[in-house]
Amino acid sequence: MSVKQRSRLALNNDFLRSAVRFTTERLRSGKLQASADHGNWEAWRERGRQIRLHTIAHLDYYLNMFADNARANGVHVHFADTAEEAVELSLKIAERKSAKSVVKSKSMVSEELHLNKALESISVEAVETDLGEYIIQLANEAPSHIIIPAIHKNRYQIADLLSKEAGETLPPETSVLAGFVRNKLREKFLDADIGMTGCNFAIAETGSMVLFENEGNARMVTTVPKTQITLMGMERIIPSWSDLEVMATLLPRSATGQKLTVYMSGITGPRREQDGDGPDEMHIIIIDNGRSLQLGDPEFQELLNCIRCGACLNACPVYRQIGGHAYGGTYSGPIGAVLTPALKKNVAEWDDIANASSLCGACYEACPVKIPLHDMLVSLRRRKVEAGRAGKLEGAGMKGFAAVMSSSKRYRAAVRIGQIGQKLVVRKGEIRMKVGPLKGWNAYRVTPSLPKSSFRERWPTLEQEIRTGLTQMDSEIESKLRQIIRDRNKGGEPS
Repeated sequence: MSVKQRSRLALNNDFLRSAVRFTTERLRSGKLQASADHGNWEAWRERGRQIRLHTIAHLDYYLNMFADNARANGVHVHFADTAEEAVELSLKIAERKSAKSVVKSKSMVSEELHLNKALESISVEAVETDLGEYIIQLANEAPSHIIIPAIHKNRYQIADLLSKEAGETLPPETSVLAGFVRNKLREKFLDADIGMTGCNFAIAETGSMVLFENEGNARMVTTVPKTQITLMGMERIIPSWSDLEVMATLLPRSATGQKLTVYMSGITGPRREQDGDGPDEMHIIIIDNGRSLQLGDPEFQELLNCIRCGACLNACPVYRQIGGHAYGGTYSGPIGAVLTPALKKNVAEWDDIANASSLCGACYEACPVKIPLHDMLVSLRRRKVEAGRAGKLEGAGMKGFAAVMSSSKRYRAAVRIGQIGQKLVVRKGEIRMKVGPLKGWNAYRVTPSLPKSSFRERWPTLEQEIRTGLTQMDSEIESKLRQIIRDRNKGGEPS
């Protein structure tokens, strides 16, 4: 199914569109307010960008530093080149521990690996403990948003899902539903053999990993089970704790409009003798899975700067209409439209996803580390054409466009032909017919007719009007100045 087909399904789902638009608007407004309250937001964005640029430019150095320091802290550090290797490492740890259950805090990398299905294949129960992730796990769906996975569902739909799990009818009241999930997950935390997390940031100088959350589930996942596995994209590194201050300022404000997430946990190795809780054994799996393909690429290396805040989704006019599932991959919105083809080496299956953008640049304005996603989308489209995978109709259309726009005579002739030809289809200044290239556009809006005369045709008259106006203005100014001089010579006040 293409992105157009998936988008069409989303556009025909009025509830989904309303829910996504409402929530993204709330998040976007919160972000704008939080950044305005902060004050020098642009300076912090630039600082964040510089930290990420520096880190990715020296990624091998900081990865080695992190791995060495983490191992010195008693952590088992593994490197996985592919998703398959990362899954295999996770399953081997689970099998060695004879694990029967795994509790997981929110992790987009885990979704990227489709790890839950892999664990189920060896009869290990995998339970999502983030409320949103738990809901979509029950619904057997993928996340629709990086930060709010169940953005496309309302409390009535959630109540139906949780009622099936509870074996009784639960009222669609947030407190009741959250209370049920809390009690249910508490049992899972206590019984779990392994806790599994993602990683917001890894601190190279100490070998620590940092988690941001609002529910406290990640703290339970990292303290109750005896074994912890952390899945970490190789780009999640930052050099030092002082750099974390910048990221801890940018990420929550950009994601949800918060000054700081409710919980921010720094974990440096497994439980020590003096610690009251924590895992006895800790593993960190550092995952490539296509990320290194962007290193050294002048068009896409900055893609690795992403801190997974979701701000670009909330700002994107396309995402806000079609939601996340229309993108077809783990990552949605502008970041997904670039990241998915990039990680997959832009295979033909994902060529069309780069077209799911208006190229308005709202994603760049929202990004806390200033990733030029709109430029990357253009680059992906160019690479598609260079690879010979553009449609014949698209190719013919662009050749015609180039021919018209490269000659002023042909351009004027085309405009004149359009002005005459449109008389057959224009009604009250609008074109509503749904044929050819107008079919998709006019399905949801109307095309304005061409004006009777173009700006170029109107310019001689406009220029004369401007010159006349300026001459009149100059005359009035000169008259006023002369009057001021006369008044001064007479010793009076200017009139």
